[in-house]
Amino acid sequence: MIDPKTKRNDVPEEFTWNLADVFESDDAWRAEYDALGEMPAKVAAYQGRLGESAATLLAYFRLHDELDLRYNSLFNYASRKADQDQGDGVYQDMNGKAMSAIVAITSAAAFATPEIMAIPGETLDRFYKEEPALDEYRRSLYQIRRRKAHILSPAEEKLLAAAGEISNAPEQIGSIFRNADLTFPAVVDGKGEEHTLTNGSFVPLEESADRVLRKNAFDAYYSRLGEFKNTAATLLDAQFKQLRFHADARGYQNTLEASLDETEVPVSVYLNLIDAVHGNLDKMYRYVALRKKLLGVDELHMYDVYTPIVEGAARTIDFEEAKKTTLEALAVLGEDYLAMLREGYENRWIDVYENAGKRGGAYSAGARPHPYVLLNHKDTLDSMFTLAHEMGHTLHTCYSVKSQPVSTSDYVIFVAEVASTCNEVLLVRHLLGKTTDRKERAYLINHFLDSFKGTVYRQTMFAEFELAMGRMSEAGDTLTADALCAKYHELNKLYFGPDMISDDGIALEWARIPHFYYNYYVFQYATSFCAAVAIADRILTGDADALMAYKKFLSGGSSTDPISLLKIAGVDMSTPEPVNAALSLFGELIDEMEKLG
Repeated sequence: MIDPKTKRNDVPEEFTWNLADVFESDDAWRAEYDALGEMPAKVAAYQGRLGESAATLLAYFRLHDELDLRYNSLFNYASRKADQDQGDGVYQDMNGKAMSAIVAITSAAAFATPEIMAIPGETLDRFYKEEPALDEYRRSLYQIRRRKAHILSPAEEKLLAAAGEISNAPEQIGSIFRNADLTFPAVVDGKGEEHTLTNGSFVPLEESADRVLRKNAFDAYYSRLGEFKNTAATLLDAQFKQLRFHADARGYQNTLEASLDETEVPVSVYLNLIDAVHGNLDKMYRYVALRKKLLGVDELHMYDVYTPIVEGAARTIDFEEAKKTTLEALAVLGEDYLAMLREGYENRWIDVYENAGKRGGAYSAGARPHPYVLLNHKDTLDSMFTLAHEMGHTLHTCYSVKSQPVSTSDYVIFVAEVASTCNEVLLVRHLLGKTTDRKERAYLINHFLDSFKGTVYRQTMFAEFELAMGRMSEAGDTLTADALCAKYHELNKLYFGPDMISDDGIALEWARIPHFYYNYYVFQYATSFCAAVAIADRILTGDADALMAYKKFLSGGSSTDPISLLKIAGVDMSTPEPVNAALSLFGELIDEMEKLG
């Protein structure tokens, strides 16, 4: 590990991603930025012509593919550089320019959707016969034409596209605020020793066995965040106003319907998840009671949520060991999978450690020629699971890009968390299979239970909170800090139950969650976890057909709707059965943990 206060320029190169694979230098990026300046005019030259012939329509889609790749590289390089140190104005400027360039091309192409809508069905059928290569874009054309009721005139579409930068402002401002401007005081542990508190170190501090440190970190973090609660609430209010604006403009009933329609996910899937989890809250309450018992505390507080409930089993897992163990755990996925995983590990696809100003959290960004992974590795078990998770995203992207044309290579967000979570399930199964030590087994089951709690219950709570924010905004209510805190506190009490003290500070947790700016994203963590449990269990039976089906799913990109893609892998998310089955496993693990404890 390195000190999280280390300046970016002082981080050893081997722990940083190699962005030269995208552009050799900032100057090369700037040259491409300048070259792309002429592209909006090239796109606009097709205006009024898309229905004139099959050849013209094909040429437009080929140009669209080229621009998709080039603008993707422009944005990825700038965004990765900006995330390295969000206090670096040079890369913030480049990131802003990349976004402006994307908005410019989107605005220039705003005519395309209404024109494609206007092509008669019989004409389009004739085009497919005249230009067989156009069949590559059949899925893209369907995706455009299926939303006919929500597509506006060319002039209106251009106006909405031009509003893109404004629409992204709440998320961008919130990210800069949380990661660059918001600082926290040092906190002391039970021995009086100081610890650095940052966005990146908050959860690791909450995992500490030192309860004094956990409480001090919790109180300091939320006390500081509370000083800016009105700013944070105003940003979320602006986020939902822009979502509402776009939903209203396109004629959707609400923001949830508008968001899910983009990826062909029925609204019922979202609502069924919440209902299914509500029906299994008794298991969550059992988990909380077990945590309280095993920690041996009179009162269980929110700062007791992350710490392991099995003493003496935690150990340091450095980055090299984390890579080695994940390779072992994922061997069940085959040598082709491992080969790509090794390539990522050995060729600096990953930015490993926290440094001053670096964006918090973790992600995998689907760049070309390969994805990039941001970590803030802390040499913990949780960090090893994060590595497995993000490399799941990464290899999902690799399989899709390798197997699909550009137009269908980018999978939709509903399936985005399946491969990542499947890796986590395979990792914990691998670790459990290796140990016969009672304490270590209890420690790993605790981690798995915490994954269930954090991914299914907590993310569903987030989803219910996001749904409430949308409904409040749509009712004309302002998302004030007081209103948000009240609703969040209410849900926290509901989901954690009577054995948890829902401390006042937790009412502010909404202000630290970046995913509330992702447009109804969080529910997919829960649905994906449930799907991943089912898929991993099928693979671990040694069924070659199950593994082949999973690889087909990974290679599917957006070649069909996400519910159908998951059916290929053997999971039907249109029903509550996968959620109920996963939560039944949660209950079984609690049974085993009670016996081990």
